[in-house]
Amino acid sequence: MLIQILLAIVVILLVVLIFLVLRGRGVKPRDIENAVSSTWTKLGLEEKIGILTAHTQDIRECHRSIEQMLRVPTERAALGELSLETMLSDQLPPDMFGVRKMILDGKIPDAHIRSTVGLICIDSKFPLDNYRRMVEVEDSQEEERFKHDFRRDVQKHLSKIAEDYVCPEKGSAEFAFAYIPSEAVYYFLVNEEFDMLRDYTKRGVQVVSPLTLSSKIELIKAGVHAKKLSEEAENVRNDLNIISQRFNEIDGLWRVFYNTHLRNAEGKAEELDIAYKRLRDEFDRISRMSKE
Repeated sequence: MLIQILLAIVVILLVVLIFLVLRGRGVKPRDIENAVSSTWTKLGLEEKIGILTAHTQDIRECHRSIEQMLRVPTERAALGELSLETMLSDQLPPDMFGVRKMILDGKIPDAHIRSTVGLICIDSKFPLDNYRRMVEVEDSQEEERFKHDFRRDVQKHLSKIAEDYVCPEKGSAEFAFAYIPSEAVYYFLVNEEFDMLRDYTKRGVQVVSPLTLSSKIELIKAGVHAKKLSEEAENVRNDLNIISQRFNEIDGLWRVFYNTHLRNAEGKAEELDIAYKRLRDEFDRISRMSKE
């Protein structure tokens, strides 16, 4: 749609340019005005621009709606949980993850992933109120105050995640994810609070954004598949060992049977055949005598 409108504008500009070239040749402004108006009508520019304006308004309203959702903590949490659940269901089979399930002695994370190193818990709630105030305020001192408050909120939140969801003795992995549904906030923390994020990574809490979490999910999935392949290979190897043991047992029994019983049976069969031939010869001899 936008490309068509731009092409139409180019056509109109060409018409005006031709007018300027032909102006000295007796072409009247009315003629050019009629040509432009005709071109505008034939190309349906008025309708197309109206549609484009409506789409722009829809996008603006959608942006306002999302912005409003990010302002309200409950709606922001719901948006984070929804985006997290969508990402997990798109990338993982149903048996590899859970959403808002009770695990780890009664804890209920927003989501968890079943991995080769234990349950990886994911918390999608994140304190963004002071971040929003920091971004919107114009006074530099107020900005620093909100920045300090935001850093304090993040530390408190990450500490709670470390306490609740990093507990390998209960079956969790040695790390958990703090999911931030905003790439802008994640970028800010990486650039402005890198040391803090590094310290919490050592404590087992990894802060992730939609992009970074998606890549980590793929690595976790690959690890699970590799473990399954390894387990299947181990099962095949065990089955081959069992078959080999059974074959050795059968081979031993066959050798005993062949070397002992079958050869003895062969000798007895030969003795029986000789005795039968002797008996047959004697019977034939008696039969011939009775005919004489």
